[in-house]
Amino acid sequence: MTGTVRRLPTRMVEKVWGRTALPEPFAAPDAARIGEIWFEPPPELPQLLVKYLFTSEKLSVQVHPSDANALPGEDGKEECWLVLDAEPGAQLAIGFDETVSPEQIEAAARDGSIEGLLTWHDVAPGDVYFLPAGTVHAIGPGLSLVEVQQNSDTTFRLYDYGRPRELHLDRALAVADCGPYAPEHSGTVDERGQTLIDAPHFRLERIEGAPDAQILAKYAGPLLALPLSGAVRAQGSSVQAKAGECLYASFISALNFDGAGVTLLTRPA
Repeated sequence: MTGTVRRLPTRMVEKVWGRTALPEPFAAPDAARIGEIWFEPPPELPQLLVKYLFTSEKLSVQVHPSDANALPGEDGKEECWLVLDAEPGAQLAIGFDETVSPEQIEAAARDGSIEGLLTWHDVAPGDVYFLPAGTVHAIGPGLSLVEVQQNSDTTFRLYDYGRPRELHLDRALAVADCGPYAPEHSGTVDERGQTLIDAPHFRLERIEGAPDAQILAKYAGPLLALPLSGAVRAQGSSVQAKAGECLYASFISALNFDGAGVTLLTRPA
């Protein structure tokens, strides 16, 4: 079987915290402030969204519901980040320094002191973070990330630095985990080996060169392949993806991998 392989369409998304100058191979059109580059989920894997994030300012302090506590019209969202590049001093805020009450969070969100309750993590390229639904978080400036997530746009903002966007305190407080971030949810690519994330809703692997037997067994079904370097090609056709692009494949053996390339693989759990 040759399988189905397609390169996914991309979508550039402008954000107030985005960048007018993007790292190669990307380029922001007409000096637009691009914050996210999405790969449109294929109909075979509608539950997964993969995207790049580029920050020049802090993102809002926010939280997402789980499938279990999402209301009608909302969708649960767990996600993970792989840090590709970080300017000196770049940080991610994930969880709280200590367990706090919803009342404390609400008061801090209203008076702007919530940043002081959050745990700010110094980050470097190769750092990996899994964020279970309910984790209160914010992304700082000076970062380039790959994000893999449940395909959901349900976001509850607690604090947005005075930007004229809606806040969602009632729903945020209803779904927020009010405690510290669990250390087992973070690591580095060196510590974690090929499997970066093995979560309830998706897996994420990072491979160098061609997949080994273990990866071939794990990816016998539909997957997304995101080259970070080199290229990934379809067996028996001209379809390929280079850095900055993403392929859908019906199974991993439908793909050829550059021997020196680094590729991210993801699929539903």
